[in-house]
Amino acid sequence: MVRKIIQSGNPILRAKSRPVEKVDAKVLKLIQDLKDTLKIQKDPEGVGLAAPQIGKNLQIFLCDYKDFKRVVINPKILKISNFKSQISNSKKEILEGCLSLPYYYGPLKRAQTVKLEYLNEKGEKTIEEFKDFEAQIILHEVDHLNGVLFIDHLLKEKKPLYKVENDEWEEVELA
Repeated sequence: MVRKIIQSGNPILRAKSRPVEKVDAKVLKLIQDLKDTLKIQKDPEGVGLAAPQIGKNLQIFLCDYKDFKRVVINPKILKISNFKSQISNSKKEILEGCLSLPYYYGPLKRAQTVKLEYLNEKGEKTIEEFKDFEAQIILHEVDHLNGVLFIDHLLKEKKPLYKVENDEWEEVELA
């Protein structure tokens, strides 16, 4: 079932999510709701969605970007790192956005690799390493489970926030 995406300012997005006790019918229904809700997001399009964004403070999120599709339950970051490339030793900034703050974007540097332990939707323990944009999606969604929004990183890093309206980008004051 398609659910309404909670918008920034709602305290649910600032609460720490609790772990899933077991992958049962209720959890599988929530995962299906996340999939249905993310699938219809076209303007703006989303690449991930966390349970708090549809009003459930459980440690569940999904990623869906091209061939990168994951259901992640109870994630634990095992390792986070930035590898040096021969071309440049600086981390790439990507304009990051959020379906709970639609049409707002900011340049963020996130770790280039993240090693994650989690349960998949069958309840199986999985350990996997993600790189580049996939790592960025994972870290963004893990933040949601901890009550953190991407604008928190922008404030900490003193980076600009942009709003897109009618195909025009305008810098927004972050207070």
